Amino acid sequence: MTRPQWVPPGTDTEKPNAARVYDYYLGGSHNFAVDRELARRAVELWPELPMIMRANRAFLRRAVHYAAEQGITRFLDIGSGIPTFGAVHEIARETAPGAEVVYVDQDPVAVAHSELLLADDPLSQVVQADLRQPADLLTRPPVAALLDAGEPVAVLLVAVLHFITDAEDPEGIVRQLRAAMPAGSILILSHACLEGRPDQTGPHQDLYARTPTPLTMRSRKRISGLFDGFDLVEPGVVYLPEWQPENPGAVGSHPERFTGMAGVGRLP
Repeated sequence: MTRPQWVPPGTDTEKPNAARVYDYYLGGSHNFAVDRELARRAVELWPELPMIMRANRAFLRRAVHYAAEQGITRFLDIGSGIPTFGAVHEIARETAPGAEVVYVDQDPVAVAHSELLLADDPLSQVVQADLRQPADLLTRPPVAALLDAGEPVAVLLVAVLHFITDAEDPEGIVRQLRAAMPAGSILILSHACLEGRPDQTGPHQDLYARTPTPLTMRSRKRISGLFDGFDLVEPGVVYLPEWQPENPGAVGSHPERFTGMAGVGRLP
């Protein structure tokens, strides 16, 4: 089979990858058979998963709009994945036409596809770096340039920290990022939560444990603690569809079924 243009040479197509599985959930085409198989098995265990993934993407859209409406024109999307639908630069520029975006991901497929997408966009760049090594990530020239200007930046950690194990210290990673963020910056974060559907958390984590990106779901208290040092924006850390919904009536009576927490914080 001919290797598609978006697949870098040497890419391991035999192991599922979280970025490509997420792409499949969203209806994208940048995934392999092994990714689709993992996604199908996950949906068999948890039929609401595609709905949860779409709710996470909808939160990203609302939060980016909020940041742009607050005057933020610089965005750092860490763990950006494959920008299949509604990439951050497209959303931000609906409100702030000159918005600059730096995308960061460790997956070579996500980076290669982003580079193709952004080839003609002088205001957007992509960096291959690992969130587990924040000191290295922060020194990459596009990232450093975005942060060193002294203007507020929106840092996105959307559905990425649950791929950081406790041993890799997610709280410490966020602290290092916070220390590099100018005053007035915004943190946009979502995370898989243990509450809501406790019957599903164990099997789902077991499934992802077989991949290079194991899943660590955390409590609402742990997720809220990731915002230490930030002033939470109303309504605080809540289930995905509850964060500033465009149509409050569409949230439904059981938002806990989305099993993902989301929040936005501002750095004083």
